[in-house]
Amino acid sequence: MRTSLIALFLFLAFSPQLLFANGKKVKKIVLDAGHGGKDGGARGKISSEKDLTLDVSLLVGKMIKEYMPDVEVIYTRTTDVYPSLVQRHEIANQNGGDLFISIHVNSTAGRTQRIQTGTKLVKKGKKKVRVPVYKTIHHRETSTSGTETYVLGLHRNSQKEGAIGEYSEEITDETGMLNTNDPQTAIIIAQYTQAYLSRSITLGNKIQQQFYSQGRNDLGVKQKGLEVLAGSAMPGVLIEIGFINNPEEEEYLNSAAGQKEVATAIVKGIMAYKAEAEK
Repeated sequence: MRTSLIALFLFLAFSPQLLFANGKKVKKIVLDAGHGGKDGGARGKISSEKDLTLDVSLLVGKMIKEYMPDVEVIYTRTTDVYPSLVQRHEIANQNGGDLFISIHVNSTAGRTQRIQTGTKLVKKGKKKVRVPVYKTIHHRETSTSGTETYVLGLHRNSQKEGAIGEYSEEITDETGMLNTNDPQTAIIIAQYTQAYLSRSITLGNKIQQQFYSQGRNDLGVKQKGLEVLAGSAMPGVLIEIGFINNPEEEEYLNSAAGQKEVATAIVKGIMAYKAEAEK
C-alpha cells in the first residue's frame, strides 16, 4: 500500500492535472443565487442584487435542464430567503455537486465630492468675516461595466482541503484509494485542491469568453478568498454579471433580453467546459 501511494504521489507531483483533467462526468451542478432575504446585496436605482441573482439563477437552471438533460440542477435557494455562506456550500457538498456556480451583481464603491455652495459670515474676534460653505456629495453611479469571474484564492486552500477531506466519499471513484485515516491521504487531497483550482479557472475562462462574444466588457478571471468557494468540495466560480450602479447595465440586467443573454453565456460556458472535461 505504501509503495502504491508513493508511486501515486510521484505521478501527481509531476503531472497533477493528468489524473483530473479528462473523463470526469458533470452530473450535478449547484447554482447559488447570491444574497437573499435580509441580505439585499448591492442596490441600484431600480433593483436589488438579491432579486437579479435569483432571476438569473433560475433561468440558468431552466436552460441547463433544457440543453443538458443528463445534468441535475441543485439550487441553494429558489425564493427570497437567505442561506448563510456555510449553508450554501453544505448544500453543495451534501448533494455531491460536480460544479458550484455562484451568481452575483457587482457594484463600485462610488466617490465622494466636496463642493462649495456659497459663503457665510462668521464672527472672528470683533469682526465678521466671510467663509466658504461646502457640501459633500456621494456619487454612487459608475461608468464601469462588464463581467468578471472569481476562483478561490490560494490563501484559502486549507479550508478547501478540509472540505474535500470531509466529503472524500464523493471523489473515491476517481482513485479508489482515499482513506481519511491514512496520513498519505493529505497528499492526494492537496492534489485534488490544485486540480479543482485548475478546473475552476478553465470554467471561468469559458464563461468569460461567452460574455466577450456577446460584446460585454471582459474583466477577466481573478482569484479571491471567498468563503462560499473555499467550503465547497468541488470546482467552483463566482460570477459578477454586471454593475448594478451603472444605470445602463442595471437596466440591461432587469430586462428579459438581458437576463436571457447573461444566462445563455453562463450555460454555453458550462457546456464548453463539460464537453472538454468529459473527453
